[in-house]
Amino acid sequence: MFGGGLARGLVKKAVAASAAAGAALVAVVALGAAIFFALSYFLVPVAAAAVTFLLFSIVAVVVVLTLVARSDAEDELEDDEPTGLGARAYSLFRQRPILGTVAALAGGWIFLRNPALATMVAAAFTEKPHGRSRRR
Repeated sequence: MFGGGLARGLVKKAVAASAAAGAALVAVVALGAAIFFALSYFLVPVAAAAVTFLLFSIVAVVVVLTLVARSDAEDELEDDEPTGLGARAYSLFRQRPILGTVAALAGGWIFLRNPALATMVAAAFTEKPHGRSRRR
């Protein structure tokens, strides 16, 4: 199988992430039900449902606003152009993950087919631009 250990590790991480997401969903639904039934002792069921909905809506808006503010702060910090090959690849994966994945797969294919060509491409990416030298 292609990348035996790597693929197996990715599948294990995907299963773990899915289990964690499922557990979080069940926990949020159970919390909503608990809040609803607690409010039902003091309010009519329709009002308890409305208050529960309002509470969860406020929490969702706060989370979204926090993430948007954090994203804007990160965007201001990322204005600098990455200099090395690793920094370029990292910024490509962060900005365009699908394109980054395709580029990584293409690079791996090139390396498997022709290691000398991969070395030339890597040298071209890491080469520093040379300015015009002045003769005195």
